Amino acid sequence: MKRAATLFIGTALCVAPLALMSAAPAAAQAKGEAKAAAKSSYKAPRNAFGQPDLAGFWTNNTMTPMTRRAGVTSLVYTEEQVKEMEALAEQEVEEGNRPTDPNAPAEAPAQRTDNVRPEFAAAGGDVGGYNRGWLDPGHTVMRVNGEPRSSLLTTPNGQIPKRKAGAPAPQGFGRGMGSFDSYETRSLGERCVIGFGRNGGPPMFPNGFYNNNYEFVQTPDTFVIHVEMNHDLRIVRLNGKHRTDGVRPYFGDSIGWWEGDTLVVETTNIPRTQAFAGSWENLKVTERFTRVGENRLHYAFQIDDPTLWDAPWGGEYEFAPLNGRIYEYACHEGNYALPGILGGARAEEQAAAEEAAAKAKADAKPAKGKKSGD
Repeated sequence: MKRAATLFIGTALCVAPLALMSAAPAAAQAKGEAKAAAKSSYKAPRNAFGQPDLAGFWTNNTMTPMTRRAGVTSLVYTEEQVKEMEALAEQEVEEGNRPTDPNAPAEAPAQRTDNVRPEFAAAGGDVGGYNRGWLDPGHTVMRVNGEPRSSLLTTPNGQIPKRKAGAPAPQGFGRGMGSFDSYETRSLGERCVIGFGRNGGPPMFPNGFYNNNYEFVQTPDTFVIHVEMNHDLRIVRLNGKHRTDGVRPYFGDSIGWWEGDTLVVETTNIPRTQAFAGSWENLKVTERFTRVGENRLHYAFQIDDPTLWDAPWGGEYEFAPLNGRIYEYACHEGNYALPGILGGARAEEQAAAEEAAAKAKADAKPAKGKKSGD
């Protein structure tokens, strides 16, 4: 899918503002315990190389956000809460798929806000924004070992931890937003260099809009993560060593090894443009991929930067099989976002210059009935 003509959204990981919270009931806990028991007894199939078979097409789309939203106090939702949220998501799809009036004005029409996720309201309201039918963000709550989760982070409050005393403040977005001097100052995602959001990672997250799909490819000495969003590739060298030449690839430098049925991937040398929570220079991300069921692939990640946080932290979720395969992501085909953005900036600059010139001319003109020097 092509992106909206003049829309660039960073990491959009929000959900509809529902007043839902509380701890998991006994039924949900029992369900989670049953799933955990199934996980311990499951044995992943082996491929031709004798490795646990993780290959295939997977998706991580979900309506569960990366961080827990305000007012939610538990990591696990009740089944009643899940039912309500997923019903609202279905209603959101139905409402969003209503035909657009071809004679409607350019201004965004008024819309409900109680049943529209904030990022969708923004996308539909901007010029070139998609109708709901073009979006595939996920309409179910993420489950891990059967538990419906309120956030992908597993920190006590579901938020990114506070930084240690004296640590520098997180970097602002600063990767294109508000800068219109050149295409080189716009974000990498907007330029179609890599995907927007954090689909490619590390760590990897759904972007909240679409194309949250992956293909995993295994060889005896590599594990390849093909990310649908912008056809990005992460190549993990198995049993390798981190590079020492100072080069920081777009997705960092990833090496991996097997610990039983789990593939452990360690990434360092992450570039500033791929900073996560403001960390990049000393950031180490450790990911763990484990096939825990025929249709379940557990993904856990740990964030480690001793210059910013007192202790490592992270999260988890489960990939589900993709009902289909990945096709080309033609980001540049017919993409007129950048010419439009930069052209609009030049037009604004010209208008401002003309206004300033007119004002200067008016200020220099003598008052009516007076001569210069009077």
